[in-house]
Amino acid sequence: MSSSTQVRDRNTAGLASGVVAAAAVLLLIAGLLNIFRGIMAIAGDDIFVRTPNYAFRFDLTSWGWIHLVLGVLAIAMGAALFRLATWARVLGVVVAGLLIVANFLSIPSYPFWSITVMAVCGFVIWGLCVVRDDRTPSG
Repeated sequence: MSSSTQVRDRNTAGLASGVVAAAAVLLLIAGLLNIFRGIMAIAGDDIFVRTPNYAFRFDLTSWGWIHLVLGVLAIAMGAALFRLATWARVLGVVVAGLLIVANFLSIPSYPFWSITVMAVCGFVIWGLCVVRDDRTPSG
């Protein structure tokens, strides 16, 4: 391998680890936001909007537990992403996708928060999917 190829590979690896690290931090933030939201919902906080005829209506406490569990999973996956393991990237995408679905279904309860977490999770998914594994042949 030539020295220019080695330098390019090192730069690509640094960029890849930087994108994954950014996605990990965003997943940690999304997890923390979901934990806060879960705690607020379990406590029965009055900041949530009551929508009487919503198709995906759950009890506020049920939504709270769903968001709390997903938040804990997101924080665990965010921490695991700092190892740059492929399994962590795959599970990070899965957890971020589940966060998007849960926040979409609970938009009527707290719209701004839901849309914010959905956007953050979208960037997480992008960041984890755009990085290619340098160990595979590039053709």
